[in-house]
Amino acid sequence: MTNNILSHFNEIKAKGLSIDITRGKPDSSQLDLSNELLSMPVEAINEEGVDLRNYGEPHGILEARELGSRLLSAPIENIITGEQSSLLLTYQTLLAHYLFAEPTPWQKIVNPKVICPVPGFDRHFQMFEDFGIEMLTVPLIEDGIDLDELKRILKENENVVGILSVPRHSNPSGEVFSDENISDLFDIGMDYSDNFLFLFDNAYLVHDFLPTRIQKPLWEIADKAKATNQTVEVTSFSKVTFGGGGISFMASSGKSLELVKKIRASMVICPDKVNQKRHTQFFSDADDIIRHMAKHAELIRPKFETAYSVLETLSDECGSFSRPTGGYFITFTSTKPIATRVVELCKEVGVLITPAGATFPYGNDPKDNIIRIAPTFVDERQLEVAMDAFITAVQIAHSE
Repeated sequence: MTNNILSHFNEIKAKGLSIDITRGKPDSSQLDLSNELLSMPVEAINEEGVDLRNYGEPHGILEARELGSRLLSAPIENIITGEQSSLLLTYQTLLAHYLFAEPTPWQKIVNPKVICPVPGFDRHFQMFEDFGIEMLTVPLIEDGIDLDELKRILKENENVVGILSVPRHSNPSGEVFSDENISDLFDIGMDYSDNFLFLFDNAYLVHDFLPTRIQKPLWEIADKAKATNQTVEVTSFSKVTFGGGGISFMASSGKSLELVKKIRASMVICPDKVNQKRHTQFFSDADDIIRHMAKHAELIRPKFETAYSVLETLSDECGSFSRPTGGYFITFTSTKPIATRVVELCKEVGVLITPAGATFPYGNDPKDNIIRIAPTFVDERQLEVAMDAFITAVQIAHSE
């Protein structure tokens, strides 16, 4: 380690920075794109004669379910329009299977297990910890899930109840699953068990900011594999309109759909139909969503380019980084087990990074070399400063 690097680190530290790039959040300019929703007039009674102010329509108003049908390319009878986030629908799905799955609720299975592709989403892992379900990791590769490793894991383990994955712009490493990978995943899971759950949190379904592989609708692949009764696909407008103020969608069928309806009947008196109506006025069809997301892309893309421009100055000896075509994250992979140390050094100079290990179940990154970077929430000037601090920390930790 050269004295120049240490001197630069101390110069950064002296600035008294306070920059947070831990979570993938839209910045205020992205939120401004949807400000029309804040003052949009809504008629109390919709075209179907439903009073939007009152109870009822537990699975969403018709026009919102129609929008979800077009977005997920699934029949309207298979759509639920829910609240705020895909994460909430994911939790409701897991809870429903934990309590009521047929023929055996997960809570009555001895040591139930689930497949978690890694690196992955810390909030997904927390859900399984809540239920005491053991997580088995399978690596992600360029085309999706490492299917050979998945086969090996399933061969060696009993009572694996399903898999939870992010098939487009995977959080955090950005993989876009190929149609073949998803189709083979269905075949492998169905061969393992007639009750294997395929849960897809498609949170970044429309979040491209560069040309991205075209995927067949996931529902179409599930239907061809005759797997719709074991499939739940969710998405939301959390990073399309407002965080916590959007709407969400689920596509499922048969027993999986009925289980979610059952749990929601206990949990949700009725959805926010006024907000659903606002969103269907704001987005009359899927093309409106695409045009809206193109505006997001114009705001997000420069930030990723700024981060890349700084990361590119690092020697390949220190590590490599992902170049996603959409989503909200960059993944840095160090060549040495230094992720924990890098995060500590960044914190020392006032730059907060997602904790090391967060992208693995139980917070345990076995190689201690994966770090998630979330460049969207801060402005480009702050981001450039934060990334400079980050690469300085990487160089110090690598030398140590």
